[in-house]
Amino acid sequence: MAERRLSYGAGAPHAVLLLGCFTIAGWAAFFASGQASLWRMGVWFVGSAVAHDWVLFPIYAGVDRLLRRATRADRPDRIAVLNHIRVPALGAALLFLVFLPGILDLRGGTYEAATGQHRVSYAIRWLWVSGALFLLSFVVLAIRRARRR
Repeated sequence: MAERRLSYGAGAPHAVLLLGCFTIAGWAAFFASGQASLWRMGVWFVGSAVAHDWVLFPIYAGVDRLLRRATRADRPDRIAVLNHIRVPALGAALLFLVFLPGILDLRGGTYEAATGQHRVSYAIRWLWVSGALFLLSFVVLAIRRARRR
């Protein structure tokens, strides 16, 4: 009978290093936020993990499956097209998440007090940057295809 090991695959030194990093990160979060905020941070973290795993992942996995079918990515020459759609879409999605309050105008009254500037919606700017990402990606794809020919 083969001996069964409980391991995650990278070895004991790596596991000890990771455990130390998580301990330091947890201590820093606890020290920086205080006990009352620590509960709220934990709820936010668990909520965001659940929202990602149960809502966002099925959505973007489904969209990726549709893109694979639409671009016929089963052929090697079509994989580049799929990746030239994925990369700017990922950039646009990450920018949307980072600037979500500004894009949806969810900022409170503290913005103007803190910056001295009037609130400006980031929606148009986000659309311009996202469009520029897709345009740049398709220009790079066109250059790559022209060089191949």
